[in-house]
Amino acid sequence: MPASNSLEPYSLDLTTGLPRMAAAPTTPRQQLRYARILKTAEGFAQRQFDTLSLSDVAARADIPLGTLYRYFPSTAHLMLAVYRQQLRELRDGVRRREGKGHALAGLMMEIFHLRVMQPGVEHCLIRPAGKDDDTAQLLREIDALSEEVVGSLSKDTGKDSVRARILLHLVSGLVQAVRCRRLSLFEAEKDLKKACSLLTGE
Repeated sequence: MPASNSLEPYSLDLTTGLPRMAAAPTTPRQQLRYARILKTAEGFAQRQFDTLSLSDVAARADIPLGTLYRYFPSTAHLMLAVYRQQLRELRDGVRRREGKGHALAGLMMEIFHLRVMQPGVEHCLIRPAGKDDDTAQLLREIDALSEEVVGSLSKDTGKDSVRARILLHLVSGLVQAVRCRRLSLFEAEKDLKKACSLLTGE
């Protein structure tokens, strides 16, 4: 009888076996430090994912590396948290706007540019979530936030979620087309504006 192979199959899931993310801080001092981490990481998100280092982010933010690891056990966790925070800021900005008008196209353009200009974030958005619960939860929150932001500018509340998902899927496709150089940035922006016009009837 042949001996069984005890080696586990090779896994590309780099988040497997990582510690859980600590809960978001509650004290004002911790919240300021947490916000500083995310703001600093935004600059690093504009780099390619394989050039990112948590130690570099910690040094730039003047944060102990152990503190950074406690909140973000991997670079993927940090990049997804950066994008989640950016979506929250977009949502809050939408809530402050009085008129909707042509705001949908502008908002979709903001989301598109956040993704196309931040390769570090985009890499994490399109990779499989794997077996890590924290990464899966971050992606679920990002999906819900994205739909909430886009859907809030739709005039037909009955079609908000469907319209939002269509536009968000379009953004994903356009970002990949630009990154693969099948479309120029200008062509992708033009297509996105046209889609918003068609869906809103404006």
